[in-house]
Amino acid sequence: MEALIHSNERLDDLCRKGYRLIQDPKLFCFGIDAVLLSDYAKVKRGEKAVDLCTGNGVIPILLEAKNNGEHYSGLELQPQCADLARRSVKYNHLEDKVTIEEGDVCKASEIFGRESVEVVTVNPPYMIGQHGIKNADDAMTIARHEVRCTLDDIVRESAKMLKFNGRFYMVHRPFRLAEIFSTMMKYHIEPKRMRLVHPYADREPNMVLIEGLKGGKSRITIEKPLVVYKEPNVYTDEIYEIYGDKPRNNGK
Repeated sequence: MEALIHSNERLDDLCRKGYRLIQDPKLFCFGIDAVLLSDYAKVKRGEKAVDLCTGNGVIPILLEAKNNGEHYSGLELQPQCADLARRSVKYNHLEDKVTIEEGDVCKASEIFGRESVEVVTVNPPYMIGQHGIKNADDAMTIARHEVRCTLDDIVRESAKMLKFNGRFYMVHRPFRLAEIFSTMMKYHIEPKRMRLVHPYADREPNMVLIEGLKGGKSRITIEKPLVVYKEPNVYTDEIYEIYGDKPRNNGK
């Protein structure tokens, strides 16, 4: 049988239920934004969730570890990343709970069906424009820049897939908040919760966690800020709790 882990790859501990993730350093490895999103999103018993732009599959695997949902799917455009995610699913014996599909986010509602799920999560490309892009087909570029899908594509397809009162969860950059909210409301996903993430208590936020409700009424709760580091390379207690790990003297 072909080895699940290739010679150029590493196996990282997810600190949840003994799960591990296969990662290729040459591709886009997951960061704290994926971990925070997997904690912010909630999947209730009997619900189905789809993670768009799933990359190496870290979010659906972490969602399965933390929730009681019926099934978790990930959608990934890049074949090499989808293969990586499928092998991590198999390594953790999650084939009955997690499925990885290879396909275009712009066709997500065709792949999964309209009004088919209760939850959609996404850690999308943050950057707009073509500045600094040398190869639009590079794995890192696709993960970071809106070269293969836009914010509008993501929210549109999420709205189509979600059942009425379904929940949309996203992590993004605060500088695009006005655009994010207007796009969500354009497709009838009402912003309901928002939490800003600060690298240090005295620094401006560099991430935002958002929950939206399809068909929801206009009312948003602004939650207390989340601070990542209390000093260089030392997480705050809340971040260690989110990771499911014990305090240690580095910021990995």
